[in-house]
Amino acid sequence: MARKDEGSRMKDETGIQLKRKKNKNRLIEVGAIIALVIVMAVLLPSVIPAFRLRLIGRFLSLAIVALGIDLIWGYTGLLSLGHGIFFALGGYALAMHLKLQIPEGQIPDFFTLYGVKELPWVWLPFHSFPITILALIIVPGIVAGLIGYLVFRNRIKGVYFSILTQAALLVFYNFFNGQQKIINGTNGLKTDTEKIFDLVVSSPNVQRTFYIITVILLVLIYLLCRWLTTGRFGRLLMAIRDDETRVRFSGYDPTGYKVLVFAISGTIAGIAGALYTVQTGIITPSIMQVAFSIEMVIWVAVGGRGTLIGAIIGTMLVRLAQTFLSESFPEIWLFFQGALFLIVVTVLPDGIVGWWTGYGWDKLRSLLGLKRSVVTYPSLAEDPEVQREIGEISENK
Repeated sequence: MARKDEGSRMKDETGIQLKRKKNKNRLIEVGAIIALVIVMAVLLPSVIPAFRLRLIGRFLSLAIVALGIDLIWGYTGLLSLGHGIFFALGGYALAMHLKLQIPEGQIPDFFTLYGVKELPWVWLPFHSFPITILALIIVPGIVAGLIGYLVFRNRIKGVYFSILTQAALLVFYNFFNGQQKIINGTNGLKTDTEKIFDLVVSSPNVQRTFYIITVILLVLIYLLCRWLTTGRFGRLLMAIRDDETRVRFSGYDPTGYKVLVFAISGTIAGIAGALYTVQTGIITPSIMQVAFSIEMVIWVAVGGRGTLIGAIIGTMLVRLAQTFLSESFPEIWLFFQGALFLIVVTVLPDGIVGWWTGYGWDKLRSLLGLKRSVVTYPSLAEDPEVQREIGEISENK
C-alpha cells in the first residue's frame, strides 16, 4: 500500500514538474519571439544601410517558405522538391497587380513587344488589391491541394512523391517560360519601378515597410505552424510520418490530412514568394528552377527539420554565409558552400537545433557544473537506491 502511495506521489510530482517545464519553455519561446521582433523590426532598420536591410528582408521571406517545408517534411515526412511552384505563384500574383498601377486604358509596356493590344483576361482581377491578396494566398494553396490530392489518393509517398513534385516543377517552369504574350516569358515581371498606393516600390520607406511586414508575418506563420504541430492534429502528422500504415489501421484516413497540410504549406510558400518579389524587384520563371527548390530543403536540413525554429536559423545562416562568401571570395564561394553542406550532413545529421537539444545543451550544462537533465521521473532518477542499482547493473555488464 505504501509503495502504491509512493508511486502515486512520484507520478503527481512528475506531472507537476513536466507542467512547470512546459510552461517555462513556453515563456522562453514567447520571450524569444518578442526579442526577435524588437531586434529585427525596431533596432535593425535604424542601424544597417537600406541595401542590407532589403537583403535581410529577402532572407526572412525565404525563412517563411522554409517553415512551410518543415511543416510537411519535418512533421509529416513529405519531402517536396517542387515548392518553387507555389513560391512563384504568389510572386507573380503581386507583381501583376503592381504592373497594373498605370493610367486607366493603358497596358504594361512589355505587351507592345509582342503585339498585344488588349490586356489578357487573366490580368483583369489583379486591378484590385484585395483580390490580389486573396489570389496570392488562395491560388498557391489550391494548386498545392490539387497536386497533393492527385498524388496522395494513389498512396504515393517517399522518393516517388519527391520525384513527382520535381516533375510538376519542371512542367510549370517550362510553361511560364513560354508565356511571352501573357507574363513576359523568360524576362519575367519587374516591380522595382512600379508604384503601390502612389509610392515607388523601390523607395527606402516602402522597402522598410515591406521589411517590417515580413518580420510580422514570419512571427505569425511561425505561431501558426507551432499551433498546427501541437495537439491532436500535430500528433497525427507525426504518426503519419513515423508509420502511415498504422495510422490507417487505427481508423484515420491519412490522405485528407496530407492534402490539407500540403495545401497549407503551399499557401505559406505563396505568401513568402510575394514578399520576396517586392523586395527583390523582379520575378522570373528562374525561381522555379530545380536547384532553388532543393536549396529550400537544404535550409531546413541545416537548421534541423521537425523543429520549426531550425528552419528559420538554417535559412538565415546559409543565406548570410552565401552572401558573405560570394562577396569575399567570388570565384570559389561555391566550394565553401558545398563544404558547409557536407559538414552539416556528416557531422550534424539532425541539424543545428537537433545537435543543440540532443548534445550541446547537456555539454554546456556539464561545463558549467550544473546537473544533467533527466528524461524520466526526476525524484526517482535521483534516488540513492535507484542509482546504486543502476551502478550494479553497469558492473554486471
